[in-house]
Amino acid sequence: MKLIILNRGSRPARTLNFSAGAGCALAASIVAVVGMAAVGGYSLAVKQSGLIAADEIVGLQADLETQRARLQDMQSAAEEQIDGLALRMGELNANVIRLNALGRRLTGIADLDEGEFDFQNSPALGGPVEGIGQVEYASDVSQLPDLLNDFSALELTLDDQQQQLVALETLLMDQKLRDRVKPKGRPVTSGWLSSYYGKRIDPITGKSSWHKGIDFAGQYGNDVVAVGDGVVSWSGDRFGYGNLVEIKHGNGFVTRYAHNQENLVAVGDQVNQGEVIALMGSTGRSTGPHVHFEVWRNGRPVDPAKYIQSR
Repeated sequence: MKLIILNRGSRPARTLNFSAGAGCALAASIVAVVGMAAVGGYSLAVKQSGLIAADEIVGLQADLETQRARLQDMQSAAEEQIDGLALRMGELNANVIRLNALGRRLTGIADLDEGEFDFQNSPALGGPVEGIGQVEYASDVSQLPDLLNDFSALELTLDDQQQQLVALETLLMDQKLRDRVKPKGRPVTSGWLSSYYGKRIDPITGKSSWHKGIDFAGQYGNDVVAVGDGVVSWSGDRFGYGNLVEIKHGNGFVTRYAHNQENLVAVGDQVNQGEVIALMGSTGRSTGPHVHFEVWRNGRPVDPAKYIQSR
């Protein structure tokens, strides 16, 4: 067996002669060395690739655990927010109940027709809001859309009730104003009724005459009070009346307080119901200390008795 060894450069190749047995042994050794090298390289490559794959799996598992923990934190935070929203919903429901009670009470005070101000239901636009105050909320993220819808419905209910309360407040203020300007009650704080409205015997002439008011007798200096809110349109001496106070109340009402010892208000003054406007006297056409009280409605004198009794 010949083994030819080639050299680089210009040096000639070398030839080695082996016997048949030695040549086979040498060839087998070379093949064995090459095979071992190949198997070793393959094993090393497989081992390294296995380590890389295991590291990646461990990293992915760690990332997954981190994401799972973050998701749990987010879910816990969302559940806490839902708990807070549910608590707020309960508070708003309680406010709705209180507003309903207030609305019903004010409606009763205003003596309105049943149904004119309905604080239990929404206006006739789509029916009442059902379920308000009866829904129970659990800490479940899936219920968030329903909870938000209930908030929207409750907001609409509160807006409607606010509008109704504003309208009711305006109505009550108007009623209160009308009530205060309408003559009501006695024009004196002490004294007694001494002469009625209508036909009577004139105390000065002794002849039959028409009495346009009601007389309240008392003591000199007793308080004379306004029977309604208004503005003083006359304060001074007037023929037959002596010292007269005249008050315009609006809605066609005018009241007169005559024979005063002293007037305590001037023309243009704004007076309130029950306010002292004069002191009782006997000025003008009078036989003793008293107040001659008249009520005029739309330019004509009317019997003051029903306004006095309405107190």
